[in-house]
Amino acid sequence: MTEKRKAIVLVVLLGIAAIVWMFVWNKQSNDSQQVFALDGKLLAVENPQVRWDELKRAQQTEYRTNGRNPFSMIKPPTQQEARSQQALVAAAAPKPFVGPRPLPPPLPPPKAELPANLKFFGYGTVPAGSPRRAFFTDGDEVYIVPEGDVLLGRFRILKVGNTNIEFQEISTGQRGSAPLEEAAAATPNA
Repeated sequence: MTEKRKAIVLVVLLGIAAIVWMFVWNKQSNDSQQVFALDGKLLAVENPQVRWDELKRAQQTEYRTNGRNPFSMIKPPTQQEARSQQALVAAAAPKPFVGPRPLPPPLPPPKAELPANLKFFGYGTVPAGSPRRAFFTDGDEVYIVPEGDVLLGRFRILKVGNTNIEFQEISTGQRGSAPLEEAAAATPNA
């Protein structure tokens, strides 16, 4: 395209834009005048003052529902349907228990405990693959008992762990556990 043709196209487009702009401008000015006048007549306002009595009456209006949800398309049940639904709910309700109440379940037996003077202070193993052995002290007496054996004729050693020992009292069958107690460090005589 030559420069001359480009200039002609530009002038034509500017002319079309000017015509469209004037058409829109005139239409907007006419629309703004129609807002205030209908068919050439001004809108009639009887009394421009605030009507306090009507405003107060509107504020004191209380909403009363008829049971219908305005946001639901489902029709509310009639009174007869509501009564039949209440009767069904009442029939399905659990009946009160008549008769003696069952006894509550018995409390679990207390856990077995080692005598207070008996302390679990360590464990060891023999390299031949034998079970672990627990070390107990009763004052000056020391007892070495392997897993599965009986301690003092009352307690069967079930498992010797790294931090605790599990045992069973033979007479009652109750199980218990005892923690590994650290030996008190000997205090130097000063």
